[in-house]
Amino acid sequence: MPRIAGVNLPPNKRIEIALTYIFGIGKSLANKILALAKIDPNKRSSQLSEVEVNTLREIIEKQYRVEGDLKREILSNIKRLKEIGCYRGIRHVKHLPVRGQRTKTNTRTVRGNVRRTMGSGRRPSAQKT
Repeated sequence: MPRIAGVNLPPNKRIEIALTYIFGIGKSLANKILALAKIDPNKRSSQLSEVEVNTLREIIEKQYRVEGDLKREILSNIKRLKEIGCYRGIRHVKHLPVRGQRTKTNTRTVRGNVRRTMGSGRRPSAQKT
């Protein structure tokens, strides 16, 4: 089981898909990395040799920002938006959608799946006699 950027890649998946388990690497970036390393995307991650794993690790760590560094950068960007008090920062503070989505419906995930409709969260009515 190869370990790249602090993530154990699943051994039975194609390396093209297994690389997407690393935060910050999607399918298109995984294909670019594999083309740079000259590795067949259909190869399983358990079939990789040590040399191939080392070249992948080297390419990812030197050229791309992934996992902890990327998460830290994203959080610092959001913190900066909050500090300067711009519209996007205020939306982050209020836990509302930031990118212009509607809020009358369909913002449950941003608001923490709170259901504020009339029937939800009601106590059951008193027992019938």
